[in-house]
Amino acid sequence: MDKLGWKVRIGFGAGDFAQNLVYPAAAMYLLFFYTDVLGIAPSSAAAIFLVAQIVDFVWNPFAGAFIDSRSPRLGRYRTWLLAAGLPLTALAVMCFWNPFGELGGILKTVYAAVTYIAFSMSFTLVNVAYGALGASLSRDTDEITVLTATRIFLANAACLAVAAGVPILVGTFGGALGDRALLDGVRISPEQSEHCEAMSLEACAPALPWRTAIFMGLGMLPSFLFLPLLPWLRRKLGTRGLFYAFAPVAVAGMAALYILSRTGGPGFGSSVWVHAAQFVKATGIIVATGYMWALVPEVIEHSERLTGRRLSAVISSIMGIFFRLGMAVGKILPGVVLAWTGYRAAAPEESASLSSDPRAWLATMGVFALVAAAALVFSFSQTKERIVANAADDSRVGIGEIWREFCRNRPLRVLALFFVLAFAMMSVGNAAGAYFMNGLESQTPPAQEGVRWLVCVIPSILISAAAFVISRYCV
Repeated sequence: MDKLGWKVRIGFGAGDFAQNLVYPAAAMYLLFFYTDVLGIAPSSAAAIFLVAQIVDFVWNPFAGAFIDSRSPRLGRYRTWLLAAGLPLTALAVMCFWNPFGELGGILKTVYAAVTYIAFSMSFTLVNVAYGALGASLSRDTDEITVLTATRIFLANAACLAVAAGVPILVGTFGGALGDRALLDGVRISPEQSEHCEAMSLEACAPALPWRTAIFMGLGMLPSFLFLPLLPWLRRKLGTRGLFYAFAPVAVAGMAALYILSRTGGPGFGSSVWVHAAQFVKATGIIVATGYMWALVPEVIEHSERLTGRRLSAVISSIMGIFFRLGMAVGKILPGVVLAWTGYRAAAPEESASLSSDPRAWLATMGVFALVAAAALVFSFSQTKERIVANAADDSRVGIGEIWREFCRNRPLRVLALFFVLAFAMMSVGNAAGAYFMNGLESQTPPAQEGVRWLVCVIPSILISAAAFVISRYCV
């Protein structure tokens, strides 16, 4: 089969770029938005994520069977880039909207739950279809490697834009919308702000949360340095060797962050060593887990050799179940730990660097959603499916097929467990990052330790367990 052109490769990657402009925003900042902007208790936020993941656990297999049993005129898989992708971008904005203002009480929690559940279900439909789309473009192993590298590169570009861009845009919109001024990252009172305006002191202008943006951005920056080398590293080290070599690097970075946050004093967040440790941690995680999506087409090919059938969306749905299970653990656990350790939202005068103005968050998500919608349209226009299941296979696809495929496909089971651990590890760290750099020193010692465990200790345990699991993978 002919090689795919770069326009098709970039078009395919644009689908992941779009999804990673909205979903990681929720993964990294929605818990913080719930607790520190909307004022929802951490335990209630954890309950929202738990209910959403239970709903999605039931919904995911239905989504896979539904997609694989239909052949829309615009394409079995790419159709859903628009049919579910565009609603996904709208729901992302709604998740960061506070329609009740200072009122609401329980209504805020109910609204947050409804919008997040709808957002999560829409993402599942898009993600399952997109996961199957890659296997429908080519059977060539080298081409799949290039597609995967392109996809991962663009996905991480989107994640970098979200990680570093959300704090900056929130700070920018917060200042433009009249949020209280910041001086060296610390909020000042309205009286001080008025005094600064009267004196025309430039130093009292609202300061953007650069330290938070840099710290969060460093979590994604290594992708641009190491992911282009991923095919070469895989040839040299092997799939499992990638993990064995770089997982210890991630653990070393986490250990350094833990030590520095305990010994660096109130100003530890401005230390260059903290940012260096974050870079080391991110390097280990990104390289160790960077090739895992390329293993999904391998598992699809293995299934086809076993059964003679190519059920791409069924396998993608199975991976989606465990991917989302890992995300569920990673989203629920931070809320539970924060509630257990007595976390409270940082007061304005307590070095809280992220804006608490809900209008700033809504405007920020509006920007990311518009770009994501445009990327989805471009991805749809460039991806023409070449390999799909035949009509006979269509008639036999059902929910039971998901269970049968899981039971007979050992590499799939191993990869599924790896996905749970890997995505739980990444989700815990991502959700806790905003708390780590946002007035940590103002919290009680138990709450500080809880945040440290979420950023450093728990991810270290999970990535060590994932190293054992990936040692069992073989196709």
